[in-house]
Amino acid sequence: MTAALAPAPHPAPSVPRLEWRNRFATLGDSFFTRLPAQPMPDPHWVARSDDCARLLGLPADWWQAEDALAVFSGNAVWPGMQTLATVYSGHQFGVWAGQLGDGRALLLGEIDTPNGPMELQLKGAGLTPYSRMGDGRAVLRSSIREFLCSEAMQGLGIPTTRALAITGSALPVRRETIETAAVVTRVAPSFIRFGHFEHFSYRNQHAGLKTLADFVIDNHYPECRDAPQPYVALLAAVTRRTAELMAQWQAVGFSHGVMNTDNMSMLGLTIDYGPFGFLDAYDPGYICNHSDDQGRYAYGRQPGVAHWNLYALAQALLPLLGEGDAASEAALPVLESYKSAYVEAISARMAAKLGLATVEADDKRLVDGLLDRMAADRSDFTISFRRLGQFDTSPGAANDAVRDLFIDREAFDAWASDYADRLRREASVDAERRERMDRVNPNVVLRNHLAEIAIREAQAGDFSEIARLLKVLQRPYDLLDAPAAQYAAFPPDWAQTIEVSCSS
Repeated sequence: MTAALAPAPHPAPSVPRLEWRNRFATLGDSFFTRLPAQPMPDPHWVARSDDCARLLGLPADWWQAEDALAVFSGNAVWPGMQTLATVYSGHQFGVWAGQLGDGRALLLGEIDTPNGPMELQLKGAGLTPYSRMGDGRAVLRSSIREFLCSEAMQGLGIPTTRALAITGSALPVRRETIETAAVVTRVAPSFIRFGHFEHFSYRNQHAGLKTLADFVIDNHYPECRDAPQPYVALLAAVTRRTAELMAQWQAVGFSHGVMNTDNMSMLGLTIDYGPFGFLDAYDPGYICNHSDDQGRYAYGRQPGVAHWNLYALAQALLPLLGEGDAASEAALPVLESYKSAYVEAISARMAAKLGLATVEADDKRLVDGLLDRMAADRSDFTISFRRLGQFDTSPGAANDAVRDLFIDREAFDAWASDYADRLRREASVDAERRERMDRVNPNVVLRNHLAEIAIREAQAGDFSEIARLLKVLQRPYDLLDAPAAQYAAFPPDWAQTIEVSCSS
């Protein structure tokens, strides 16, 4: 009897041939240190973003390719990768901190994608010359938070670095307690920060400063090259993007937590997710970072802090802006333009959140009146705006869905009367307005308790909640069917006890 032939083994999936390069490495050795990642023992996949993989033009099974797990855990490299850690400096909590740098991040290189060139970076890949007193590692807890929030911000339509994957290991890492190690693969057109410019400026290395500015202009702001003053134009472009980013953060109730100048992107991206938080109850004084004793980075202060950081960037760029007083004279009007750019951006976003299709002189008073009521009654930020989309302009309509979120019902009724009058003046159609509002007022944001549930399950060895939550966060404006509706519910009482700090 002839033995049956064993089926031929399927070949291992392979990532399409990627041409790796590292344009940052062409700047010179003063900008970085070349070094390999520190291997992470017995790595395993924790989470992956299919949406980020599509951004890069990778196939759905990219993660099953030979050596993929090793590469994205820091245990191997693919041909063409040039691993390096960049050096930068910066102001931390408003104080000059001197030299900083990629203390636990390694740039793998850059690939061409359907969406333009993208850099890939490992966060948590081990010690670098810039680790200072740190261990160069990231823990599973903080890695899950960064992975989820990177993709959540993308879903909200807010400029951000992306996250391709998390790998984990049983390798012990000490924070407040002993935790386990993880590595996040981050993706962005560039990870260059304000602090990169501060580093060369404060060291009076003006040739390096010019090299860096030219690199950023040529690769990311080519329209600035033909301006009468290219470096002034660069500052102006970064100022505009930063103002828009702050408006986007404020409009969804996002608090970054560590807005140091080394955490500010030259491309206007949200970068370095640590002790971030989305508002539950509306509180302009909300401090998401337990390490922020003075409340410097409170939610309501973020637009002002961004302006301060732009001054720090301008100070760093002064050697390129002109001689003597001419440099300051060139920079100051640009910095002043931040105020009007931010006001214009936040006004447009808040008008959209209220469903206003026209502009009236008194609209700011209407917006501020609602926010004042929300702050006084600690109304839930996300749920309040989402329910406001259901507002009925019919005379005598109760509007209980949103009214019940306020303690002082009479005060809300007075505001609601003004709001109804405003909507009727522009002949707003309730159904059409709700459709518009539901596209700008998310149903779901990454509240701390949602991340905490996913973290606790992952620490117990179950990564499935990360995938379920990711799927919802990538479509935050959609209505949810049960049981996914839980992600849009009010936070539980225990959520108030969650504390995140710079180690998060």
